[in-house]
Amino acid sequence: MSNRKKTIQYAFQKSIPIMTGYIVLGMGFGILLQKQGYGLLWAFLMSLCIYAGSMQYVTIDLLGSGASLVATALMTLMVNIRHVFYGITMLTKYQKAGRKKPYLIFALTDETFSVVCDVDLPEGVEENAYYFWISLLDQIYWVLGSLLGSIIGNTLPFNSAGVEFSMTALFVVIFVEQWEKTKQHFPALCGVLLSLLSLFIFGADDFLIPAMIGITIALLIGKKWVEKGETKA
Repeated sequence: MSNRKKTIQYAFQKSIPIMTGYIVLGMGFGILLQKQGYGLLWAFLMSLCIYAGSMQYVTIDLLGSGASLVATALMTLMVNIRHVFYGITMLTKYQKAGRKKPYLIFALTDETFSVVCDVDLPEGVEENAYYFWISLLDQIYWVLGSLLGSIIGNTLPFNSAGVEFSMTALFVVIFVEQWEKTKQHFPALCGVLLSLLSLFIFGADDFLIPAMIGITIALLIGKKWVEKGETKA
């Protein structure tokens, strides 16, 4: 088997959990978007060009309320600011990605990050190609789910109440999967405890940015200790 084929096959295997989640989440987005009167083309273009699950769900409300460009920009910054913090940790991994690098940066979602941030590639799997195929496959799943949701929302009567909770459900599943997979739980505990602390101090409306700053600092400080613990385990 060629390295290219082996890389694609391995990337697909690693992306299966995200596929199951993204198709369902994408369908939820497509259904809600259709309910607001925006059809198949809108679902396709938004999932192709925006490709940010949480922000796409928020965008549905922004479209429905006629929000201004300034309000939309500020909301986008608030919702997606977390990408800046965990994206920093990928700079080294993506440094030699060449022409693929712009797309890898664009396609770095929470779920993709959870797969590529800590991976021990088997022999014959090309690292940069693996990152690319994981990112591309994940976006394909999201676009496919969005299109299916738009079609379902347009053809079948559907009660969309609670569909937006599917994003939260996926985050919980990913957290549990990462917890079971790793021997060193410092990053997970750090994320949970600092998020709860920020929520208690700053409140539900303002806790996200302080939490992400605290988590980033804690992970940078504890990086060597975490890596050492994983190696010994």
